[in-house]
Amino acid sequence: MKIIMLGAPGAGKGTQAKMIAKEYGIPHISTGDIFRANIKEGTELGKEAKKYMDAGQLVPDELTVKILLDRVAKDDCKNGYVLDGFPRTIPQAEVLDEALTKLGDRIDFAIDVDVPDENIVRRMGGRRACVTCGATYHIEHVPPKKEGICDTCGSELILRDDDKPETVSNRLKVYHEQTQPLIDFYSKKGVLKSVDGTVDMMDVFAAIKTILE
Repeated sequence: MKIIMLGAPGAGKGTQAKMIAKEYGIPHISTGDIFRANIKEGTELGKEAKKYMDAGQLVPDELTVKILLDRVAKDDCKNGYVLDGFPRTIPQAEVLDEALTKLGDRIDFAIDVDVPDENIVRRMGGRRACVTCGATYHIEHVPPKKEGICDTCGSELILRDDDKPETVSNRLKVYHEQTQPLIDFYSKKGVLKSVDGTVDMMDVFAAIKTILE
């Protein structure tokens, strides 16, 4: 069962990817994690990726797919995997598709966690992070016991720059331009499934399980 998670930043696809991985005993693969692992282990692919990252450039799609294929060739992926954060663009999806086809393989499901923009702006705008220990809260869903103060260490809670409405709106704009077209791409391949990401996290997961089973 090879799954790709789609959805806007803040839609909750990372949380769902972890839950799927745990439920079905397959690895949750995020490109950020595999880049870091390759760099840490000093692999040839890691060294190559590091050159781009150190120069502040994006790692080219071909190299990203090479690193990804190297990861999914490992034993723990023999029953499948959940990809989170890749592909982000049509060229990446095409390179991945081509590489998997050569291996006689393909993606089984592309799951889109669908959340309207205004919900995401509100959801991310409600996040708060502790400046000292990094604990995270949400003013509606997981509020601290005392407003603006971390339960764990008593430090101040802040709204991170990443979560400010103007930053979130910009990230959503990029998402709609670059990543939204993937929905059409996987729809044409007949593997796209969409779930309502505005409901409770466990209800989203139940809907995903119905699709996968």
